[in-house]
Amino acid sequence: MGLSGRKKKILAAVVEEYIRTAEPVGSKTVAQTTDLGCSSATIRNELAELASMGYLEQPHTSAGRVPTPQGYRMYVNELMQRQKLSLEETEEINRSLNEKMRELDKLVSNVGALASSLTNYPAMAIAASPPATIKRFDLIYIDANTFIIVAMMSNNSVKNKLVHLPVSVGQDMIQRLSSVFNANFTEITEDKITPLLIRSTERAVDDTMGLTGVIASFAISILSEAQTAETCITGANRLLSQPEFRDPAKAHALMSYLSDAEHLHDLDAIDCGGDVRVLIGPENVAEELRDSSVVLASYDMGGETKGLIGVVGPTRMDYSAVAAKLSLIARALSERLGGGAAPPPGLDNKLIIKGDINEQ
Repeated sequence: MGLSGRKKKILAAVVEEYIRTAEPVGSKTVAQTTDLGCSSATIRNELAELASMGYLEQPHTSAGRVPTPQGYRMYVNELMQRQKLSLEETEEINRSLNEKMRELDKLVSNVGALASSLTNYPAMAIAASPPATIKRFDLIYIDANTFIIVAMMSNNSVKNKLVHLPVSVGQDMIQRLSSVFNANFTEITEDKITPLLIRSTERAVDDTMGLTGVIASFAISILSEAQTAETCITGANRLLSQPEFRDPAKAHALMSYLSDAEHLHDLDAIDCGGDVRVLIGPENVAEELRDSSVVLASYDMGGETKGLIGVVGPTRMDYSAVAAKLSLIARALSERLGGGAAPPPGLDNKLIIKGDINEQ
């Protein structure tokens, strides 16, 4: 059953007042902040019905109501006014971003720091890379028991490994291996280096010493390393300024989770589709985020490389303001990094919501 217009207004009033004050909201406050034209008793009845429908909850019997994750979801999907940043805010973000981009080697951490500063929440930044390949193998014969593997990567980096052998090998074998690896192991991704390919290569060069496996293992390891996303979490201590995290145990659990950037790889799989995405409470996969909300925006780094910028905070988050700021950062990054189409800013930015019935 859908919500009536009055219930929607009351729910929006409760969410916005709770975001502002972090205090349970009662019927008197709703009456003062809305133009419903009805009595406090009527509002109390509506609040009770919204609670029975799962949109609100009452932390104490004598307290007002606070939104549930379902209530926040309804608010974000249907009731929230999309915020558009002012010209002054836009210019300030662009100026700050220009300063951060002077050090491209620190782009991910700098952008994360900017997002954290603008929103006052911990920020997460991810720069994903396209699948790497090896462009060329050079196997350099040193002596009967030593050779060097040199691999030129598709990202123009060079990897090498010195191999010591317990048995003697001729220079002609190293040359044959070099030819076969350049013919069959270049321009392919890690998942294409299969046991079948390795065995067929061993047969092709009559390798009975396991040299093919040594070279293939090195190729797999450097390809895996090359496609690991660069990640950064900054501003985790900002959680302590939020009333929800005054409980040391609760704050410690989330801050411990955020202290390990490896956890961001869980978010790297989320498809924002060029828009802003909001994950509220239990919609988050990680147990440590079940009492928090995550807002993410994607940006294009050029070629096939994508990135994510996001923040994590209490479910009592000003979603509209956060979405507008992250959207502008993502749009500006896409433009500066030559990524082509960028997500639209502020008011025009569609929010893709996990669990939204309209999501395909």
